[in-house]
Amino acid sequence: MKNWKTLLVVAIVLIWIPAAAAMDDPSHKGHDISGPETMKHSDTAGTFKHQAVVDGISGEFQVMSLASMNMKDQGGATHHIMVKLFHDAMNHQIQNAAGKIKVISPSGKVQIVSLKNYNGIFAANFTFLEKGKYGVICLLKVDKQKYMFKFWYPHK
Repeated sequence: MKNWKTLLVVAIVLIWIPAAAAMDDPSHKGHDISGPETMKHSDTAGTFKHQAVVDGISGEFQVMSLASMNMKDQGGATHHIMVKLFHDAMNHQIQNAAGKIKVISPSGKVQIVSLKNYNGIFAANFTFLEKGKYGVICLLKVDKQKYMFKFWYPHK
Protein backbone atom coordinates (compact mmCIF):
# COMPACT_ATOMS: atom_id res chain seq x y z
CA MET A 1 0.00 0.00 0.00
CA LYS A 2 2.81 2.40 0.89
CA ASN A 3 4.59 1.69 -2.43
CA TRP A 4 1.35 2.38 -4.28
CA LYS A 5 1.02 5.79 -2.61
CA THR A 6 4.65 6.63 -3.39
CA LEU A 7 4.13 5.68 -7.03
CA LEU A 8 1.00 7.83 -7.14
CA VAL A 9 2.87 10.88 -5.81
CA VAL A 10 5.72 10.33 -8.29
CA ALA A 11 3.22 9.95 -11.14
CA ILE A 12 1.48 13.18 -10.17
CA VAL A 13 4.79 15.03 -10.04
CA LEU A 14 5.83 13.60 -13.42
CA ILE A 15 2.56 14.74 -14.96
CA TRP A 16 3.39 18.29 -13.93
CA ILE A 17 6.82 18.35 -15.65
CA PRO A 18 5.34 19.91 -18.80
CA ALA A 19 3.65 22.53 -16.63
CA ALA A 20 7.01 23.47 -15.13
CA ALA A 21 8.55 23.74 -18.58
CA ALA A 22 5.72 26.00 -19.71
CA MET A 23 5.96 28.47 -16.83
CA ASP A 24 6.40 32.11 -17.83
CA ASP A 25 9.71 33.92 -17.73
CA PRO A 26 10.34 35.44 -14.28
CA SER A 27 10.54 38.97 -15.75
CA HIS A 28 7.56 39.77 -13.51
CA LYS A 29 9.99 39.72 -10.57
CA GLY A 30 8.68 41.81 -7.69
CA HIS A 31 5.10 42.01 -9.01
CA ASP A 32 2.06 40.11 -7.85
CA ILE A 33 0.29 37.92 -10.38
CA SER A 34 -3.41 37.24 -10.14
CA GLY A 35 -4.81 33.83 -10.88
CA PRO A 36 -4.99 30.48 -9.10
CA GLU A 37 -1.52 31.13 -7.66
CA THR A 38 -0.37 34.54 -6.46
CA MET A 39 3.38 34.94 -6.26
CA LYS A 40 6.16 37.38 -5.52
CA HIS A 41 9.92 37.01 -6.03
CA SER A 42 12.91 38.78 -4.50
CA ASP A 43 16.64 38.17 -4.56
CA THR A 44 18.65 39.89 -1.84
CA ALA A 45 21.98 39.16 -0.16
CA GLY A 46 22.39 35.76 -1.84
CA THR A 47 18.98 34.51 -0.77
CA PHE A 48 16.29 34.05 -3.40
CA LYS A 49 12.79 34.36 -1.94
CA HIS A 50 9.51 33.29 -3.47
CA GLN A 51 6.07 33.80 -1.92
CA ALA A 52 2.94 32.20 -3.30
CA VAL A 53 -0.64 31.50 -2.25
CA VAL A 54 -2.38 28.36 -3.52
CA ASP A 55 -5.94 27.55 -2.44
CA GLY A 56 -5.66 29.44 0.85
CA ILE A 57 -2.20 28.15 1.79
CA SER A 58 0.65 30.65 1.72
CA GLY A 59 4.15 29.35 1.05
CA GLU A 60 7.31 31.34 1.74
CA PHE A 61 10.27 29.73 -0.05
CA GLN A 62 13.95 30.56 0.30
CA VAL A 63 16.76 29.22 -1.86
CA MET A 64 20.24 29.72 -0.38
CA SER A 65 23.68 28.39 -1.16
CA LEU A 66 25.03 26.15 1.58
CA ALA A 67 28.33 28.06 1.33
CA SER A 68 26.58 31.33 2.27
CA MET A 69 25.20 29.54 5.32
CA ASN A 70 28.69 28.21 6.22
CA MET A 71 27.36 24.67 5.80
CA LYS A 72 28.43 21.61 3.85
CA ASP A 73 26.39 18.64 2.71
CA GLN A 74 27.91 15.17 2.97
CA GLY A 75 26.18 14.23 -0.28
CA GLY A 76 27.70 17.17 -2.16
CA ALA A 77 24.56 19.32 -2.40
CA THR A 78 25.21 23.01 -3.01
CA HIS A 79 21.91 24.68 -2.11
CA HIS A 80 19.20 24.59 0.55
CA ILE A 81 15.51 25.15 -0.19
CA MET A 82 13.21 25.83 2.73
CA VAL A 83 9.54 26.67 2.97
CA LYS A 84 7.25 28.00 5.69
CA LEU A 85 3.54 27.38 5.27
CA PHE A 86 0.67 29.50 6.59
CA HIS A 87 -3.11 29.37 6.48
CA ASP A 88 -3.54 32.51 4.37
CA ALA A 89 -6.68 33.88 6.03
CA MET A 90 -5.40 33.51 9.61
CA ASN A 91 -1.64 33.81 8.92
CA HIS A 92 -1.29 30.82 11.28
CA GLN A 93 1.91 28.82 10.61
CA ILE A 94 1.39 25.19 9.62
CA GLN A 95 3.54 22.88 11.73
CA ASN A 96 2.69 19.51 10.20
CA ALA A 97 2.92 18.79 6.49
CA ALA A 98 4.56 16.26 4.23
CA GLY A 99 5.95 16.75 0.79
CA LYS A 100 8.66 16.67 -1.80
CA ILE A 101 10.46 19.19 -3.92
CA LYS A 102 11.40 18.44 -7.49
CA VAL A 103 14.11 20.56 -9.10
CA ILE A 104 14.65 20.52 -12.87
CA SER A 105 17.99 21.88 -14.10
CA PRO A 106 18.34 23.97 -17.28
CA SER A 107 19.53 20.82 -19.10
CA GLY A 108 16.54 18.79 -17.80
CA LYS A 109 18.24 16.81 -15.03
CA VAL A 110 15.72 16.03 -12.27
CA GLN A 111 16.30 15.89 -8.52
CA ILE A 112 13.48 14.87 -6.15
CA VAL A 113 13.99 15.17 -2.39
CA SER A 114 11.54 14.67 0.49
CA LEU A 115 11.15 17.64 2.78
CA LYS A 116 12.28 17.35 6.38
CA ASN A 117 10.27 19.11 9.07
CA TYR A 118 12.33 21.35 11.35
CA ASN A 119 9.62 22.57 13.75
CA GLY A 120 7.38 23.98 11.02
CA ILE A 121 10.15 24.90 8.58
CA PHE A 122 10.33 22.33 5.79
CA ALA A 123 13.64 21.96 3.97
CA ALA A 124 15.81 19.90 1.61
CA ASN A 125 19.22 20.20 -0.05
CA PHE A 126 19.91 20.16 -3.81
CA THR A 127 22.83 20.43 -6.22
CA PHE A 128 22.88 23.41 -8.61
CA LEU A 129 25.91 23.07 -10.87
CA GLU A 130 24.64 24.67 -14.09
CA LYS A 131 23.92 28.36 -14.52
CA GLY A 132 20.42 29.21 -15.71
CA LYS A 133 16.78 28.81 -14.69
CA TYR A 134 15.85 25.85 -12.49
CA GLY A 135 12.22 24.76 -12.28
CA VAL A 136 11.14 24.16 -8.69
CA ILE A 137 7.96 22.17 -8.02
CA CYS A 138 6.84 21.58 -4.45
CA LEU A 139 4.07 19.07 -3.79
CA LEU A 140 2.71 19.24 -0.23
CA LYS A 141 0.06 17.47 1.77
CA VAL A 142 -1.53 19.45 4.61
CA ASP A 143 -4.49 18.00 6.53
CA LYS A 144 -5.22 15.45 3.76
CA GLN A 145 -5.30 18.22 1.12
CA LYS A 146 -2.66 18.44 -1.60
CA TYR A 147 -1.06 21.68 -2.77
CA MET A 148 1.42 22.37 -5.54
CA PHE A 149 3.73 25.38 -5.70
CA LYS A 150 6.04 26.03 -8.65
CA PHE A 151 8.49 28.74 -9.59
CA TRP A 152 11.72 29.44 -11.42
CA TYR A 153 15.00 29.86 -9.55
CA PRO A 154 17.58 31.82 -11.60
CA HIS A 155 20.97 30.33 -10.64
CA LYS A 156 23.81 32.68 -11.56
